[in-house]
Amino acid sequence: MSKKLVLAYSGGLDTSVALRWLADKGYEVIAYLADVGQAVNFDQLKKRALSAGASKVIVEDLKKEFALDFVFPSLKAGAVYESKYLLATALSRPIIAKGMVNVARKYNAKAVAHGCTGKGNDQVRFEVTINTLAPELKIIAPLREWDMCTREEEIRYAKKHKIDIDVTKKSPYSLDKNIWGISIECGVLEDPWKEPPEDAYKMTVAPQKAPNKPTYIEVEFKNGVPVKINGDIYEAVELIMKLNKLGGANGIGRTDLVENRLVGIKSREIYEAPAAWILYKAHKDLENLVLDRELLHFKEGLSLKYAELVYYGLYFTPLKKAIDAFVEDTQKHVTGIVRVKLLKGVASVAGRKSPYSLYKKEMATYDKGDEFDRSIAEGFIKVWGMPYRK
Repeated sequence: MSKKLVLAYSGGLDTSVALRWLADKGYEVIAYLADVGQAVNFDQLKKRALSAGASKVIVEDLKKEFALDFVFPSLKAGAVYESKYLLATALSRPIIAKGMVNVARKYNAKAVAHGCTGKGNDQVRFEVTINTLAPELKIIAPLREWDMCTREEEIRYAKKHKIDIDVTKKSPYSLDKNIWGISIECGVLEDPWKEPPEDAYKMTVAPQKAPNKPTYIEVEFKNGVPVKINGDIYEAVELIMKLNKLGGANGIGRTDLVENRLVGIKSREIYEAPAAWILYKAHKDLENLVLDRELLHFKEGLSLKYAELVYYGLYFTPLKKAIDAFVEDTQKHVTGIVRVKLLKGVASVAGRKSPYSLYKKEMATYDKGDEFDRSIAEGFIKVWGMPYRK
């Protein structure tokens, strides 16, 4: 059997140590770096991987595909896990796993590996996706196999083998960043009673330090997809990055969540997702304007299920595919402009309009021009309440 292997490489502590560990086991390691918007120095990471023992390093820019084929479908679905997590990390895993499969097939590798811990969600997301797309590939998970149990032990291993790393014992945060947000865990954050320190945040200013004057923006959607900010057209990645900057400067997008991991434990993580929260709130408000009541309420239940499927690593599955088709059909009239007010950590909708609006002022008003026929209300109430009348 070939000893050639593709490793999902981030350049962080876990994957750098894993790379060297695999090389010492006799594997020819191809380090696969997927650019989903980490904003890191890929040249530096490439050198790091080669010095740690990689035979080849492949850097692939997936930002546009990530935004169009993973992020925006999730936005259209309204997917939020446990009310606070907009799935930035969870959405990136299936596209990275898909890229790994493609590279493995191109270079005739018979195995793939990842640097996920044995009690996290990402191991499930990578492995279920890989098994779905390429069941013939062997999957190796070094962090489940080696005898190092703590990050401190990994740091010592890295120093012993002269592996360049950014983590120190004094700054133990584990970060995962892409264009849709950042997931932050470890260190003091493992105590759910303690408030997250400011040095844990990377994309947002503290809301109390944000400007006192609100920033108003107008986001235009076409068929559920954001296409303009303040009347200017942006391509997908550029639009997200623009809103990340605007939202981050106003303290938008911080959440603190004790969440239920798929493997059955609770973990505490904090998230930053300025653009994601701005777009989520704007999109949801536009749907309220253009979707009828029954469709809107039914979709809310599927939004929760969609979030669970993404979180649980069940991205390329029949149910997910079927919900995507349903969601896509709901978006044909989700076209319009939403005005959003950004102020000290809060993104609130200040106005909305659409050519497909179902809001009729002449039916809703209590002033002159009211066309609602009040005489029909009594009969409606009697029929509606008839099953419950004693």
